[in-house]
Amino acid sequence: MKISKQALRETRQLFRSCQVNGRLDEARVRQAVALLLEKKPRGHVEILARLHRLVKLDVERRTARVESATPLPADQQAQVAAQLQKIYGTGLDLSFTQNATLLGGLRIQVGSDLYDGSVKNRLEKLAQSF
Repeated sequence: MKISKQALRETRQLFRSCQVNGRLDEARVRQAVALLLEKKPRGHVEILARLHRLVKLDVERRTARVESATPLPADQQAQVAAQLQKIYGTGLDLSFTQNATLLGGLRIQVGSDLYDGSVKNRLEKLAQSF
């Protein structure tokens, strides 16, 4: 679906107006969507689709998933969280999960950034080099 330049500008402006101190405010997004659905301006379907995409990307950018082969102790979790907040800023939603297939090390994904320091990844790279 092709979006008009005007609808694209309006979507960006609407997205910026839904932010408070650099973070997306869920209540403002809901209010903006309700207002769009009520008034139905020209291209409102395009605007809603693009706004949905921008909100989804913002949520992914603020979500960090940390995988380890064994459960991380609380002090290591705090250390990883501090390092990630130093890189990406405060307000990250962190989740720590266990993935036995990693064999060891950590695999961290924040948005589209992936940091893979797992033993499994190193073994796969070594196998590819032969």
